[in-house]
Amino acid sequence: MSRASEYFDYEEIPGGDGWYSWNPVDRTRFNYAILGELITRREAAPGGEVCRLRMVPEHRHTNLQEIIHGAATLALIDIALFAAVHTLGNGEAGPSVTLELSTQFVGAGKPEHPLDAVTEIVRETGRMVFLRGQVVQEDHMVASFSGIVRKLSSRGGA
Repeated sequence: MSRASEYFDYEEIPGGDGWYSWNPVDRTRFNYAILGELITRREAAPGGEVCRLRMVPEHRHTNLQEIIHGAATLALIDIALFAAVHTLGNGEAGPSVTLELSTQFVGAGKPEHPLDAVTEIVRETGRMVFLRGQVVQEDHMVASFSGIVRKLSSRGGA
């Protein structure tokens, strides 16, 4: 199910097993400049559906310990909130804002494997979306998180 967005390149990847691109239309923005190409898809999960957002780590995403830098993981999580709002919810992710983000790092991210943020919507109201999820690599958990996004109706509007 594809929903157009004026803010994000959200196009189905041919032969991509349900994956869609998830990159800002303006490639000079933070998301693309810091993390590079991202892809997303909707998946069935116990109790509902989740949104999986994937990045492929590069050397620039690592720290001096040769693991994925926590800031790269946090950036992926924040972007995953908006991918979930777009993919699973009723809001337009572009003009929305993060109100709260709580993260618990529980394992090291390995740069040789894709890093996935798997997010579910706990509750959505007219203006607010409450979300939670995990950052995983194959069967390895890197972080657990929860967040609140406020949906805005237009650029800078309330």
